[in-house]
Amino acid sequence: MEIVVIWFRRDMRLDDHIALSKAITYAKKHQYRLFAFYHLDPFFTEMELDLNNEHFFQNLANFVKEARESHMYVHLIHDDILSAFQKLMNAYDINAVFFNEDEVGNGRTRDEQVTRFLEEKGIHVSKWQDTHLHGARDILKADGSHYQVFTPYYQAWRKQEKQSVIKVDKSFLSSEHTICDESLSEKGDEKLRDIIKKCTRKFDQIGSDKARSTLGGFIQERLTRYHEKRDIPSVFGTSKLSRFLKTGTISIRTIFHAVNEEELFEDEGKETFIKELAWRDFYHMIFAHYPEMKEKEINSSFQHIKWNDDETLFEAWCKGQTGFPLVDAGMRQLNEEGWMHNRLRMVTASFLTKDYFIDWRKGEAYFARKLVDYDEASNIGGFQWAASVGTDAVPYFRIFNPTTQSKRFDPSGEYIRRYVPELKHVNEKWIHEPSKMPIDEQMKSGCVLGDTYPLPTVDHQERRKRAISTFEEAKQT
Repeated sequence: MEIVVIWFRRDMRLDDHIALSKAITYAKKHQYRLFAFYHLDPFFTEMELDLNNEHFFQNLANFVKEARESHMYVHLIHDDILSAFQKLMNAYDINAVFFNEDEVGNGRTRDEQVTRFLEEKGIHVSKWQDTHLHGARDILKADGSHYQVFTPYYQAWRKQEKQSVIKVDKSFLSSEHTICDESLSEKGDEKLRDIIKKCTRKFDQIGSDKARSTLGGFIQERLTRYHEKRDIPSVFGTSKLSRFLKTGTISIRTIFHAVNEEELFEDEGKETFIKELAWRDFYHMIFAHYPEMKEKEINSSFQHIKWNDDETLFEAWCKGQTGFPLVDAGMRQLNEEGWMHNRLRMVTASFLTKDYFIDWRKGEAYFARKLVDYDEASNIGGFQWAASVGTDAVPYFRIFNPTTQSKRFDPSGEYIRRYVPELKHVNEKWIHEPSKMPIDEQMKSGCVLGDTYPLPTVDHQERRKRAISTFEEAKQT
């Protein structure tokens, strides 16, 4: 029996899915049956569970359940990737394989390996760019080189026509046209069940239905004022769509067109949000052109900086025990929810790399384990930006003052009190700098510095001067 394979990955949906739509069209044309599968990579299934992968696997379980209920049996194959395809070839005569490709990181390497393997066997491979509005090589300068600065990239990006929402013929998804081979999925099903049982936290913001309702709520309730509210962590002013983009339970095209076509009295909120989608494409493009950026600074002047390796300070940052309330609130939100407000991502990354002068790679790796919306390119790009070592990065002499940021974006301390309960009863006068609180105020608020809540672990002004000096020295060598 000849079949067409649709290989799912970070695209856990049946709507607006390029590879699925193309695979169905191909199968209908040639009268082949469709075989759907997800590859459970042992590298990830044997990894210690944390918020990121717990969230991802719960989304996968939900997607597999919903797809099977929609009469498309998504098989789970647990093995190394080439062995997984060999199992398929042993069982069926594969005519073609369709998937949405990865253009960066380990996924790119895997896709190239699989493509070679399949094509050597005479199997047609059909790869599509589905995860971004524009692929890594779609937006280039007139001379064919890539952009390194966001603003001109965005100007070119905004002028480019965006692909329409893709229609998927779901009437084809039936037992007549798709294959259900439970024996091939038995090992994978068991492995996924075991993982779900071990999860320490249950996430409810998962699945395509929740993604669509979140998008609708954002457009109706928060889009108009997005540009005003998105930087204030105490209010619900962001889209909360990033976690759905991470797993592909909603497509980037669906989001873009729903927002772009919304008629608003004032467009600033809409344009600000669309610019955030462009940042996502920008960092993806940068990662594709600098594949070593996960381990190496893009700015070669700073590739030999000697970072501080103080594990005590790093642990304080991870746990939200730095003595700087806004930084601690952000890190505790991350540890509790697997998500952190974007303003706090910048503040905490800047604090780690400039105040503690700890290697940005350590912070990036910690976020990778915790963030349910972890996007490799954006996270690496964001940390290199905060550390002033990447492309279009914040200048090294512009260093976030965590206290100033706190007063500006959480003036009443509402966000701080939500995530740092030790400061819950501290007066607004002292909430941003509790270390200046007189002893009688400490007793009255139930927050004794050095006991209930830590004293500042570093002197910001002193660390700021040291960071600038180190960067200036690096530039001269």
